[in-house]
Amino acid sequence: MPNQSYPLLETIDSPTDLRKLQRPQLQELASELRQFLLNSVANTGGHLSSNLGTVELTVALHYVFNTPDDRLVWDVGHQTYPHKILTGRRKRMPSLRQLGGLSGFPQRAESEFDTFGTAHSSTSISAALGMALGSKIKGETRRAIAIIGDGAMTAGMAFEALNNGGVADCDLLVILNDNDMSISPPVGALNRYLAQLLSGQFYAAAKNVGKTVLKGAPPLFELAKRIEEHAKGMVVPATLFEKFGFNYIGPIDGHDLNSLIPTLENIKHLKGPQFLHVVTKKGQGYDLAEADPVAYHGPGKFDPAVGLQKAKTASAVTFTQVFGSWLCDMAAADKRLVGITPAMREGSGMVEFERRFPARYFDVGIAEQHAVTFAAGLAAEGLKPVVAIYSTFLQRAYDQLIHDVAIQNLPVVFALDRAGLVGADGATHAGAYDIPFVRCIPNMSMACPADENECRQLLSTAFAQNHPVAVRYPRGSGAGVATTASLEGLPFGKGEIRMQGSKIAILSFGTMLQPALKAAEALGATVVNMRWVKPLDVELLASVAASHEALVTVEEGALMGGAGSAVLEALQAAGLMRPVLRLGLPDTFIEHGDPVKLLAMQGLDAVGIEASIRKRFALEQAQA
Repeated sequence: MPNQSYPLLETIDSPTDLRKLQRPQLQELASELRQFLLNSVANTGGHLSSNLGTVELTVALHYVFNTPDDRLVWDVGHQTYPHKILTGRRKRMPSLRQLGGLSGFPQRAESEFDTFGTAHSSTSISAALGMALGSKIKGETRRAIAIIGDGAMTAGMAFEALNNGGVADCDLLVILNDNDMSISPPVGALNRYLAQLLSGQFYAAAKNVGKTVLKGAPPLFELAKRIEEHAKGMVVPATLFEKFGFNYIGPIDGHDLNSLIPTLENIKHLKGPQFLHVVTKKGQGYDLAEADPVAYHGPGKFDPAVGLQKAKTASAVTFTQVFGSWLCDMAAADKRLVGITPAMREGSGMVEFERRFPARYFDVGIAEQHAVTFAAGLAAEGLKPVVAIYSTFLQRAYDQLIHDVAIQNLPVVFALDRAGLVGADGATHAGAYDIPFVRCIPNMSMACPADENECRQLLSTAFAQNHPVAVRYPRGSGAGVATTASLEGLPFGKGEIRMQGSKIAILSFGTMLQPALKAAEALGATVVNMRWVKPLDVELLASVAASHEALVTVEEGALMGGAGSAVLEALQAAGLMRPVLRLGLPDTFIEHGDPVKLLAMQGLDAVGIEASIRKRFALEQAQA
């Protein structure tokens, strides 16, 4: 890729430098920033479409507001690459989402300009409201600004915050970055003028004075109110947000600096809760991303001049693909099956299911709590819901998991994708905690398939149960085991011995089986594929414990309360005393990076497992 020059961008090491520029220079800066962003992400991989869409908005916000004293909270945080570049991290962009490098999301420990971590959506308004009121309590004068995407606005938490923020006596600005909705009438010069007019001091003062004066004459006040709402309804969307107590402004073109900057400057001087509706386009400025923003949402490395290319050789089948294929096959066999996703159709492998079974496909938006209770309602009517959800996102619906599904013992299947470490997305997206938080819930069961075919089989087993079952599987491909076309399941709650050895038995949960087998070859150990965390195969465990001197548990999940803890509890209950070494994820948040390297750093590759066992049980390394 040819080297490119960014003469204006290279002079910007902080927003202070940005604010020294003349207004006419900002468009050139935005153009350089967009090109730098495109080339940078093409070299590293990462989120692209959403960031191309926030270039001008980012420039305008840092130009108008006194950041970091004024607080910017981005939601969802994968749209913050332009923000990172303008806040002193341009030279570190080649390290994006790599071990020891820049996070792909805002991170408070990374920069004072990252005021709040927002790797999960719909939290910005709550956080910004807390910041605004916190500043007021401390007697400080600053702005708190939440920039929230239209997808993130589908979550209930965003509306809870609006409900609270509209009556809070503080200076809060919510910016809706709308990059998907169809706005009517079209954004243009008239809307720009009206938005600036509605954000001006004269309009705000006139409206407040009018309300004060006319309240003495209720019929006139109601008439004026109706006229105002009718007039605004002709040029802007419905006054929903004003009903929450916000002064609504917009919609305006989020790529037009001549519209953005005057409007933001006007809003900067307004008091109370303000709501600015900005319309942007995902992939803006890069034709290929504009045409297919989904494909360019999170691409790997590519040549911008060519675009994304299909792999020349067939890649390994992923667990997500295995799930998607199973879902379609089971839906064809059982008309009771319905599929639910909280806005993760592509990521969860449900594209084909939606195409083939549209009447049984439900995307509920970024609303994990609703997804789980909605599934419970379907199950209460005799249907068999399958909730396809990332492990880390199910954390957001824990109350619903307990109260609405488990207490009522409803047969909902939870397909937990992204279990374990996820690599470049880091701690916020790692599925490290599902084993502890699921296995402690009565009526819940959890399966941990070791390979692709076992994943398909255990999904069938889970679907056949008359109570809630979770099946956890990692991101990416597994051992390369071919899947069968059968929908036959495996025995419920039963494991198997995969390798017979002596003295030490390694109890493997999930995809840790392959490194466990390699380690066992060098150790002469037994390997047990446990398959189920709950119910644990106590009969098999007791048999193995009776015939071995020590046990080792291996899991790609949190050690505290995890599968190894379940084994210890079962041994104690059975009165069996054996030394047990537990291997898994430690009590710390693990940063972003290559997943193979991250697992090795935690001692969860074959070499690490073998070394930990030798150290714990003082085993000598065999001489060659």
